[in-house]
Amino acid sequence: MLVHVHTCLGLFALLSVVSSFSPLRSSTAGRARSQTWLQEAVKPTSTTTTTTTLDDKQLDFCRGYLNKHHSDVLCLFAEAFSDLGVQKAERNGFSGGSYKIVNSQVTNVSSQSLDLEVTIEDRDEKEPLIEKVTIPLDAALMVKKPYFISLPPVPEMDSDVDNLIRQLNRLCHQVKRPDVTGKLIQMGLNFGSSVGEVKENMWLNQIPHNRYVRQYFYDLACDAVMEAVVKCSQGEISNRMKMVAMFPELNPSMDSYRIGTLLEMARSIAIGLAEQNLRVRICVQGSMGVGIFTGLPKQLSGVATLLQRMDWQSGEGEENEGMIGNFVNFGAVGKEHVVNAHVDADGKKVEQDDVFLLLCPQSTVGIESCIIPPMQEMVEAVGDRPIIILNADLVDRPSAQGQQSVRGRKERIEFAESFETIFHFANLYVSGTSYFPILGSVTKLKPSQPWVAHQRRDRLQDKGEVYVPIVGGEVKPESEDIKQGFES
Repeated sequence: MLVHVHTCLGLFALLSVVSSFSPLRSSTAGRARSQTWLQEAVKPTSTTTTTTTLDDKQLDFCRGYLNKHHSDVLCLFAEAFSDLGVQKAERNGFSGGSYKIVNSQVTNVSSQSLDLEVTIEDRDEKEPLIEKVTIPLDAALMVKKPYFISLPPVPEMDSDVDNLIRQLNRLCHQVKRPDVTGKLIQMGLNFGSSVGEVKENMWLNQIPHNRYVRQYFYDLACDAVMEAVVKCSQGEISNRMKMVAMFPELNPSMDSYRIGTLLEMARSIAIGLAEQNLRVRICVQGSMGVGIFTGLPKQLSGVATLLQRMDWQSGEGEENEGMIGNFVNFGAVGKEHVVNAHVDADGKKVEQDDVFLLLCPQSTVGIESCIIPPMQEMVEAVGDRPIIILNADLVDRPSAQGQQSVRGRKERIEFAESFETIFHFANLYVSGTSYFPILGSVTKLKPSQPWVAHQRRDRLQDKGEVYVPIVGGEVKPESEDIKQGFES
């Protein structure tokens, strides 16, 4: 049965939705109330990630796979990242086709480089020439051509497997062969990598989703936020962060949209942060507009009330006793909702908010209905503390007096783009207005992980479904690359 929540909720509806929330799962880690969490988190430890080392068998498999299936790409590597490309450009500058790279084979693979044996046809030579070159995995272009692009090095990861795959994917993108990247990610998954892995048998076309599917997304989002907060404290990423969770129950364009899923995800994120002694303020924008044209987007109707009515298990004797009002608080969007450390009128010390989570901020049609100005003021008041927007829609809504279509448009776009993606999961469909069947997904599951596009495939004999990587890289895949990945 489809769940519709597009209308304004009355009290009876509010109570009905609250009672339909999935039960809050018990925490396995418990809450660590140490005041030194961030300081301890930034220290390198051997338990934060599992290092995956490439063994000789895996390296040999990689060599054989590249030689058998991607010799053409290896030829491009030899041309773009070695002196052979420079020689080819010089020789062919006078007479086209006098110097050709006809074959390339990997003789050795390491976590640092590729050793290639390259076959060259030279018009001045009777027999093909054999040249041996070494391509560093972090190589820069040595030949400037329209069909080659220069890209910065990829961030280093703790896993040798992840480093190898991401660096090979970077080389593929530089020679404009993104269609190969998905196959390399699949190879990495066979080696034990977790990059690009999406849970099988989620059946997201089934509405309502199973509870284990919802919990899977809640855990993914929570893990991404935890990593992002640590990286922000280390100065590795901006404090302006963005999360996009657009599976069917969180897609407001679909009639399967379920407001409880949004709130349960916010609750999981907030409790996860509170367990690390961080104070969280969950913010939902208030009504905007002027006079009789004041209102809220349908997506946010009743959300502020529901947040406080849902089960946080914060009562006396419950697991999260005292969390609400202490480690988790609620507010709206604006600088007046940023709490800094101070002493109130009664002489009681008030702690500052450490992390701000904004749910679905968006503009509405009308005068004084743009969400950007209050968000800008809030971001300025927050300072360098993490501020996370979940499923934001910061595009302009054309309104009277040119408020959201003319004046200040460039500044609003720049502000919206200043938020860095730390988590992204969005399904792919046939078109923007047809939501069945689900063709795949575009993901970035953690700040440190690459973007990956997947194709959803059914297993033989109705034995389940699987999401297969088809394109991967350090930036969000373009639609043309995704289409090419589906066809390859």
